[in-house]
Amino acid sequence: MPHRALANLQNLYRIFTVPEAPDSTLGAIDKAITGDVAGFLQNHIVAVERPLEEIEASFSTVTIPEEPTYVSDYTEFVKENLVAQSVHTAAPGFVGHMTSAIPYFMLPLTRLMTALNQNTVKVETSKAFTPMERQVLAMLHHLIYRCPEEFYPPWIHNSQSALGAFCSGGTIANITALWLARNRLFAPQGTFNGIAQEGLLRSLRHHGLDGIAILVSERGHYSLGKAADLLGIGRDQLVRVKTAANNRIDLLALREVCGQLADQNIKPLALVGIAGTTETGNVDPLEQMADVAAELGCHFHVDAAWGGPTLFSEQHRHLLAGIERADSVTIDAHKQLYVPMGAGMVIFKDPTAVSAIEHHAAYILRHGSKDLGSHTLEGSRPGKALLVHAGLSIIGRKGYELLINLGIERAKTFADLIKQHPDFELTSEPELNILTYRYCPAAVQQALATACPEEQSKMNALLDQICQLLQKIQREAGKTFVSRTRLRTDRYRDEITVLRSVLANPLTTNEILHTVLQEQIEIVRQPEIMALLDQL
Repeated sequence: MPHRALANLQNLYRIFTVPEAPDSTLGAIDKAITGDVAGFLQNHIVAVERPLEEIEASFSTVTIPEEPTYVSDYTEFVKENLVAQSVHTAAPGFVGHMTSAIPYFMLPLTRLMTALNQNTVKVETSKAFTPMERQVLAMLHHLIYRCPEEFYPPWIHNSQSALGAFCSGGTIANITALWLARNRLFAPQGTFNGIAQEGLLRSLRHHGLDGIAILVSERGHYSLGKAADLLGIGRDQLVRVKTAANNRIDLLALREVCGQLADQNIKPLALVGIAGTTETGNVDPLEQMADVAAELGCHFHVDAAWGGPTLFSEQHRHLLAGIERADSVTIDAHKQLYVPMGAGMVIFKDPTAVSAIEHHAAYILRHGSKDLGSHTLEGSRPGKALLVHAGLSIIGRKGYELLINLGIERAKTFADLIKQHPDFELTSEPELNILTYRYCPAAVQQALATACPEEQSKMNALLDQICQLLQKIQREAGKTFVSRTRLRTDRYRDEITVLRSVLANPLTTNEILHTVLQEQIEIVRQPEIMALLDQL
């Protein structure tokens, strides 16, 4: 069929109604992924990356094609320029970021979700998906708060309430939680019509305040800065409290900060605890933070985007003790619930709290309806609840418990390997399944222990360069991968560059962890790194 022939109405109709044969172009890819997703990714994602500039050249045309083209032609473009150069995040040696292999059943369910194309903003476009989403939110609410089962029937499908909200990820979940906290603090009262109507300035004046603040440790996620910006609070009023041991918030410093804010007539809007810091996987002392929030009379939010699923594990659930006292909790399904990207949730302890952010429109989201969009920041959304529901049903609590336990065990094993090797330095002990470390030869470790602060700084600066170069070379080689970040540790006064490993992929074995370290040992023998080592 010539390209131009496709432009007639009959042929355009076929694009919408007639699927491709299984052995044709896109159909063949679909069949290959369905049959063996791991094999497909292994065979089609190239091991050695093309330079980013070269890839950008394939995506630099700004003119929209005038004529239709063959699907087969476009498929070749996708295979060569997109699939081949994608990051193999499911590889068991890819232990640097919060991504993992996903269960095979997620693939056909994702296709089904796409084919149904339900819009969960409104019941009229998601009649079955709306109650399923409400059920999933109730399941996660029960996991966190452990309310008796008889608590849920009045709330789970109540049009006037919601146990949480689905969203695209932890950023929107955190923003939603703080949006709700802000609107509840400045709720309508007497002649005051609330912040949603009158804005922040009038709200502060009505309450006799000079400002409001969000409190979080210095390990808080960057999305909280976005929230402070969007909600009109200001990034300067996102108060990052220093951390104590194990990258947890320093409670004494927190109380000092609260006193300083009181002196400035600034009221804490919310105290944010972290259950699984992005960089080190540590958990704040949530129980004590809940006490502080109660004393302050402020909203207590827990960002458990990463660590929330630890609650599935009876062995490790205690690490999140106090989370049940949170007013709201963020969990990302696309992290340790093993759902494809783009699925986050915020759970509210009080099902009636969402009235503070409820919104309506005449043609949609009418008063009294069960439309989910009436209390979500996002409007149109796909039915990602299907994928979370499938995971909870097929993997089950005990299945997730096994995955969580395995990840934490793997992290401890890797930490032991690092501590046993004389030329590596563990910079954060794993509490969950994330750890940090750096390459630091044994002789340099001894020299650092006795060096003056100025000499320490010089040596650490060189080690920073070595770790950055090591991580870059390892990533470009494409065999195994760890990420990197910068941390301040108890051992040194300087912030240092460290390697970061995330052990959530159940396909990652102890042998692969040995391989990661062995590859790094080989990399540091390269001339450009040896030249830096000679300066130490």
